[in-house]
Amino acid sequence: MASIGHVAVGMALGRYETGSGAPWRRRVAVMAFLSLLALLPDADVVAFALRIPYAATWGHRGASHSFVFAAAVALAVAALARWKGESATRWGLLTLAAVASHGILDTLTDGGLGAALFWPFSNARVFAPVRPLPVAPIGAGMLSARGLYVSGVEFLVFLPAWLYALWPRKKARVAGSVQVP
Repeated sequence: MASIGHVAVGMALGRYETGSGAPWRRRVAVMAFLSLLALLPDADVVAFALRIPYAATWGHRGASHSFVFAAAVALAVAALARWKGESATRWGLLTLAAVASHGILDTLTDGGLGAALFWPFSNARVFAPVRPLPVAPIGAGMLSARGLYVSGVEFLVFLPAWLYALWPRKKARVAGSVQVP
């Protein structure tokens, strides 16, 4: 994927978490944080520079795209949330959704080797039964016509998530308050 969808999922989760009543700085910070978590599994692209084969456990779309990896990150964020006095359960579940969504979304692409969703129980790379998303070129290939096409398709597919995340909403009125025109 071109990462547009991963960011959209993080943004939508952030909007869900903060709602409409949160100060805009908090909303932006939470949306950015959950978007970074949704992108985290792709940090494995460093494997290319380290000459780790694509199909290796720690290669691209390998262990970092698994549910176990997502759960480990969720536990770490939940512990941090508890330490900061926030809801560990809520932040753990939001993190799990953000990180696990990455591997699931990558299984919807039409190329590559699939994602190792079930690592360490299985090193098999899997795809979803339906693969509507074109696979994105890696690196400078994103600046090509193919990269532009993939970005456009992904933007359209994830437009509902972008709209949910970014559409302005009216603040909720407090019961019994009077609004002066």
